[in-house]
Amino acid sequence: MSTLPTDGEGLPSSVCVYCGSSLGNSAEFADAARRLGQLLAGHRITLVYGGGSVGLMGVLADAALEAGGDVVGVLPRGLFGREVAHGGLTRLIEVGSMHERKQRMYDLSDAFVALPGGLGTLEEVAEITTWAQLGLHRKPIITVDIRGYWSRLHALLSLAVDEGFLKLANLALISNVDTVDQVLGGIRSYAGPPGEKWVELEET
Repeated sequence: MSTLPTDGEGLPSSVCVYCGSSLGNSAEFADAARRLGQLLAGHRITLVYGGGSVGLMGVLADAALEAGGDVVGVLPRGLFGREVAHGGLTRLIEVGSMHERKQRMYDLSDAFVALPGGLGTLEEVAEITTWAQLGLHRKPIITVDIRGYWSRLHALLSLAVDEGFLKLANLALISNVDTVDQVLGGIRSYAGPPGEKWVELEET
């Protein structure tokens, strides 16, 4: 089972950020992406993300780079025409599929943070959380609840518990914080539920 490598102060060496390839309808979303990029760079934490130059992804990467941070993008070759690749990254990794993209981002990252985004972001959060539920890793998973964006997801998970589809302990798989400035504290304090490994990662 994977555990969290840290810098000795409880901070990860690298963080994967999931977020939208659109900006959304509020400036608060871009402000949060910008602040998160600056925060990670300021703590010398490598940013791992989806490799795009547009939407919140682009704002996030630009902010981290401008603050002197290392940014690694992972992008499927088939998306280069649609989700324009960022040309100024520390490293851009090309992969063959969306599944390979998620696997590579997982391999490169010590923790996962989700800003607002669409179906792709939701799918990434769901898959990395499912891997944790299966006991494949204990890496922190954090949602940043800008404008209450993720509160509906956490309400749905609570409903799943009430209806018998999810164990109560598994609500601890995802920590929800209100602001970007609470992200690193959330990572430090993340415990997650105890659990056994059900499958190997290559079986997912």
